[in-house]
Amino acid sequence: MSYKKRKIVNKLMLTISVFTFLIGAFFLFWILGDVFLKGARYINWRMFIEVPKPPGVPGGGIGNALVGTFILTILASIIGVPIGIMVGVYVNEYGRGKLAWWTKFLTEVLTSFPTIIIGVFVYIILVVPMKSFSALAGGIALGIIMLPIIAKSADEAIKMVPISLREAAYALGIPKWKTILRVVIPSASGGIITGIMIGIARVMGETAPLLFTSLNNVYWSVSLTKPIGSLTVTIFNYATSPYDDWRNMAYASAFILVLLVLFLNIIARLYAGKRRK
Repeated sequence: MSYKKRKIVNKLMLTISVFTFLIGAFFLFWILGDVFLKGARYINWRMFIEVPKPPGVPGGGIGNALVGTFILTILASIIGVPIGIMVGVYVNEYGRGKLAWWTKFLTEVLTSFPTIIIGVFVYIILVVPMKSFSALAGGIALGIIMLPIIAKSADEAIKMVPISLREAAYALGIPKWKTILRVVIPSASGGIITGIMIGIARVMGETAPLLFTSLNNVYWSVSLTKPIGSLTVTIFNYATSPYDDWRNMAYASAFILVLLVLFLNIIARLYAGKRRK
């Protein structure tokens, strides 16, 4: 291909890329603007300390849903973070042959797996035997969703650690396991923490798995063996209700959730950029 043709193709691909970016950015800012304009005006301090009111009764809040979301996220992190990091370490430092290949393959499959299927799976293996929806079941479902995200991030971050760092540690007589803990993982911590933040932001926005596992709760609850409230299910219930007060509360709750997710993503990007420098 001549230089002139390559230049034309390059400009064409650049134009298409910019055009598709503008389309995506348009819908992104449209959604964010709509949530902001309709949700910000209904936010008040009582939202954060009160539980939902009965239908037709004005006022109420989402304090129980915020606490429930925090508990579910902590449970998911306890499950997904250590296992995800260990998977990333295994496929890079120890994995050889078919087992490592299958580990990577299953991680890729699990990343694109429909989350509602994960919710149904946890419902069958945990909710049905326990005969009750629970925060524990919701945390396990979200942990499974988080696991492949962190595993892939850890895998890519560990790949970027120079082999010379490992060789320097081996030359000093440091065992391999200690080299991984003291040299490899700290060097890859920027990418790993970024993956953790993105994984947390992802599971905080999940609704379908929670409908099959933790269900919902309109009262204060911190029990791991009982249904628990969550922001996403609360938004779903409010948004589909026929009451104006509840729909307004849904927009306010969505605005709070968007701010939380946006904050986590910004922190992840800033930390990754700082570690890269």
